[in-house]
Amino acid sequence: MSHRRRRTSSLARIVTTLAVAAASTLLTAGPSVAAGSGRAVAVPGPEAAVTAHLHDRGQQRTGAAAPAGRPVVKVTREAGAWAHGTAVLATEPGADRMPEGWLFIAHREKGSWQVAFDGEQRFAELSARSTLTRAAEKPLFADQDGRQPAARTDGITPLAGSDFRTGMALPWATGQTWAMTSGPHGWGGTEAPWSSADFAGGDQAVRAARGGTAYTMCTGWVRVIHDRGYSTDYYHLWSNISANGTAVGAGAFLGNTGTDVTCGGAAYGRHVHFGLRQNSAYVGLAGHGLGKWVVENGGAAYQGSALHGSVRVGAGGNLYNYGALGLNQGVIDANGGGSVNRRTGPGTGYAVSGSVADGATVTVSCSANGTSHTGRYGTTSLWNRLSDGTWVSDAYMWTGVNGAINGSC
Repeated sequence: MSHRRRRTSSLARIVTTLAVAAASTLLTAGPSVAAGSGRAVAVPGPEAAVTAHLHDRGQQRTGAAAPAGRPVVKVTREAGAWAHGTAVLATEPGADRMPEGWLFIAHREKGSWQVAFDGEQRFAELSARSTLTRAAEKPLFADQDGRQPAARTDGITPLAGSDFRTGMALPWATGQTWAMTSGPHGWGGTEAPWSSADFAGGDQAVRAARGGTAYTMCTGWVRVIHDRGYSTDYYHLWSNISANGTAVGAGAFLGNTGTDVTCGGAAYGRHVHFGLRQNSAYVGLAGHGLGKWVVENGGAAYQGSALHGSVRVGAGGNLYNYGALGLNQGVIDANGGGSVNRRTGPGTGYAVSGSVADGATVTVSCSANGTSHTGRYGTTSLWNRLSDGTWVSDAYMWTGVNGAINGSC
C-alpha cells in the first residue's frame, strides 16, 4: 500500500533539523546587548538545545553507529525564560522503525537553555517551577519523572508489576464493537515490551481511553497523559485534534482511524495504533484491563487475545467496549462460564445469598480472609465484600491486583 506524506499544519513553531553528533545539550546564548552599540540582540530560542538533547536520546537508544532518526521539535509555549513543547525522533514514511516522542520543558539559565524530557527526573522538577505549566498538568507531570514505584517516597500507588488497574476504556465509544486487528506487539513492531495493539471498526472515531491532558506529537499522533503515571498513544489518525495540554475527558474525540505516517513507520489498512505507557516508557499491555477486558500475549507479536470473564477473543476478533472498570471494581470470572455464588460472609461456611453472572461488574467495599479457593489466576483465601453486602471469593474475580483493592473489612 502506498502512503502519501501529509504536510504538518500547526500554529506552533516547527523546527526540523539534523543534529550533529558533537552537539551539546545546552546552547549558550549570546549577550543580550551588543558590545558598544546598545542594540538588543535576540536571545536564541530553545530549539537547538532541544534538538541536541533529542539527538543524544536517539543515540542512547540506537547506538552511536546507527541513525538516530529525524529530529522534529515543536515549541508550543514560550514566555520569558521558559519553553514547553514536543520532541520527536521521526523516521521515514514506510520505514520499519516507528517514531518516538517526548514532551519537553526548557529553562534558560545564565544564557543557556537546560532541557528535560518526560521520563527524566529533572522534567518533574522543571514542571513544578515553570510558569507555563498549567494547573491540570502539574500533578500529571509530577508522575512523569521516570522513577520506578519502588524508588518513590511520595505515597503514589505502585503500578505495573503489582497493580494492573488502568481505569481505562477501550479507545472508542462505550457500547461499540470494534475488531482487534492485531494483538499485543511492540510500539515499533516485534520488539519488547508488547505495549501496543491495533483496532478498527464501528464509527472509526478514536477516543481517549481515560481523561487527562492531550498533546499532538505529530500529524496523526496524539498522546494523552493520565493520572497514576499512565499515558496512552494513538497513531495513524486522520483528522486528529490539535492539542497542546488540552484537558480531555474519558471518551473525548481524538481523531479517526487512518493510515497517516507523517512521522514515519508504516500502516496497512486504516486503524489506530494504540500504545500504553507508564512512568514515561512503553509498558506491556498483557495483564492490564481495558474496557473490562484483560489483555493477553500470544506466542508471537501481533497474536494474543483479550479476556472478559470467561470469554476469550483472539486477535482479529471483535471486542465490545464495556467502558472503564473502576479502581474499586472487579469483573466476575467463573473460570469456565456460568455464575458464582454470593455468600453472607467470607467463606463457604456462610449461607448462599444468590449468585452473580460470569462477566458481571461488581463494586468491592472491602476484603477479608476466609476459605481458600482456586480460580484462573491461582489460589487465594481472600474474599471481597460487595456493595450489596454479600461476599465473593477473590479467586473468581479479576480486579487487577493480587490483594485487597479497597481496604480490609
